Amino acid sequence: MCRHLAYLGPPVPLARLLFDPPHSLVRQSWAPSDMRRGGRINADGFGVGWYPDTGAGAEPVVYRRDCPIWSDRNLAGLAGAVRAGAVLAAIRSATEGMPVVETASAPFTAGGWLFSHNGVIAGWPGSVAGLAAALPVPDLLVLEAPIDSVLLWALLRHRLRGGDAVGATVTTVSDVASTAPGSRLNLLLTDSRTVIATTLGHSLWARHRPGLDVLVSSEPLDDDAAWREVPDGSLVVATIAGLAVTALGERISR
Repeated sequence: MCRHLAYLGPPVPLARLLFDPPHSLVRQSWAPSDMRRGGRINADGFGVGWYPDTGAGAEPVVYRRDCPIWSDRNLAGLAGAVRAGAVLAAIRSATEGMPVVETASAPFTAGGWLFSHNGVIAGWPGSVAGLAAALPVPDLLVLEAPIDSVLLWALLRHRLRGGDAVGATVTTVSDVASTAPGSRLNLLLTDSRTVIATTLGHSLWARHRPGLDVLVSSEPLDDDAAWREVPDGSLVVATIAGLAVTALGERISR
């Protein structure tokens, strides 16, 4: 399984999230603490997306590679020089049989959103062929890679056009979980002002300091007592001002 994180708060160097903490995303790439039988390391690519501006309609910048995050010679300098107040980053552990290519690494982006998936669609690809067939043909023609995370992004992106990001996220998880039982669907989404996340089959933690910042991550980056584990089967909606955790089942049944 992969690892990912999202940060909203005062602008900080990307290195503050990727390199500096004792259990940073770089360390998680080779020494993750909670993979839940989903692999051992996360060495099949990485990506980081950030917003130079966090106002309404902000567009992110994305840097992705198909190599282990620890082997990229340019990242440390980039991460030390770039400061941002809204960041989504991910490291990849590819599911067996899926290609290791740059376009398969999160974050994926469109319409001002950044997206990542930690998990796997059970029975891929046949289990979700019906959901894929219901997408507009142009959406299928521009899929970046033949992997489950990219299809998930296409499904979610299509639903985001309705304007309800939380509803779109819950519906996407519900539809895939129903057609592909046993899938692991930890989704992470941000538009630079709000972070939306789900837990279904994998770990997620959150550290929220009201009015200052919020950090949502597959694993805690340090030993700060403010970290709280998000229960499995949850929906997280977070801003700098507040963080709410509800049961996915409750949202799906409404």
